[in-house]
Amino acid sequence: MKNRKQDILFLATGFYVGYIPFAPGTFGSLVGLPFCLLFGLTGTKGAFFLTLLFICFAIGIAHQAEKYLQKKDPGLIVIDEMAGMLVTFLAIPFNAETAVLGFYIFRILDIAKPAPIRYLEKHLPGGAGIVLDDVAAGIFANLTLRSILIFWTPY
Repeated sequence: MKNRKQDILFLATGFYVGYIPFAPGTFGSLVGLPFCLLFGLTGTKGAFFLTLLFICFAIGIAHQAEKYLQKKDPGLIVIDEMAGMLVTFLAIPFNAETAVLGFYIFRILDIAKPAPIRYLEKHLPGGAGIVLDDVAAGIFANLTLRSILIFWTPY
């Protein structure tokens, strides 16, 4: 049982970066970036499938971690930021420029939690409430990034 708890907390905290005492969500988002690159290498369909699997996995892990920690949506759980980052970059070319821009857009939306995002966080229980607000932030970040890329010409 102890090993299971350690494994759940290892995954939920983004390989323990959630224990960093300042800005754990930002560090969790950074941990998500290599996954974005790897998932993107599988093509759009592969990335969509893997992202969907990751979201389901993250909900289960976050739900168990919340039970172990006996606190509603503890800040050290950052697997939700990792899921949000995956959604942010879904079907978007991943390069240095998009990585920086998408990262900042996602973090702003995740921290500000505009209307529909905050609603999900407050009204969904357990792992779903922890993860799906970040997925919603990722959807908004993806659409924002996509819009910027349509109109952005670097030269």
